[in-house]
Amino acid sequence: MKCLVSCLFLALLLTACSRNNVKQDNSLKKYFDENSVQGCFALMDNGTGKFTVYNLSRYRDSSYLPASTFKIVNSLIGLQTGKIVNDSMVIKWDGVKRWLEDWNKDLTMYEAFRVSSLPYYQEVARRIGKDTMQLWLDSLKYGAMSDTSKVVIRSAIDSFWIDNSIKITPDQQLGLVKRLYFDELPFFKSYQEVVKRAMLFENNTNYRLGYKTGWGTKENGYALGWITGWIEENRHPYFFVLNIESPDKDFDMRKVRMKMLKDILKQLGFFEGKM
Repeated sequence: MKCLVSCLFLALLLTACSRNNVKQDNSLKKYFDENSVQGCFALMDNGTGKFTVYNLSRYRDSSYLPASTFKIVNSLIGLQTGKIVNDSMVIKWDGVKRWLEDWNKDLTMYEAFRVSSLPYYQEVARRIGKDTMQLWLDSLKYGAMSDTSKVVIRSAIDSFWIDNSIKITPDQQLGLVKRLYFDELPFFKSYQEVVKRAMLFENNTNYRLGYKTGWGTKENGYALGWITGWIEENRHPYFFVLNIESPDKDFDMRKVRMKMLKDILKQLGFFEGKM
């Protein structure tokens, strides 16, 4: 396994913004204010390399639990190691009723990814195992680095991405998706294509929208939400990340984060096939 990783990319160089290629757009603040959330948003135009960012310091310097956005990496590692045979591989439901009805049945990988099934991906992580998972995280340089120069899995193999034991910056999230889009991650191209297919939720004559959501709880009890992905118009990709948090225990994260994303993208000129 170590040899395989070494023969592939040894490091994941995530997209980073600098003063020269960033436009800070404070007009986007209204979407955060009207939903009573704190957070940040960034969009990268792949053609120019320019970023449009709201709340640059949070985007670049703050890190948060990845929550279900980790299913991108979990899927890739599962496929590369053979623990996921293909996106049609079924993991049987364990019979435990959970809060989301879509989880309470047998699921394929493709289905589990799209309904963001925690039980499915917890089982995948258990099959991968901590040592192998750690090896791949090291290879990817995944997450916000500690003083040991790597993110270390310190808690259970089936919960470390949801319990705040590892964290990732919004900038790193955007960079990860960008490299996935161009098949530049250290996994076979065919496996990266499998994950991209699972991420593609909207595909019409005007645009293609691919993304992965995440929803977790910070140490202070605040709800944390992610959407990271790409929007493609006229075969031209733009990469984005939205990161929000709310102290409201009854906050409708699933509804609000998607509405915010589409409102922001619409203001920036998307969804009409003209970009």
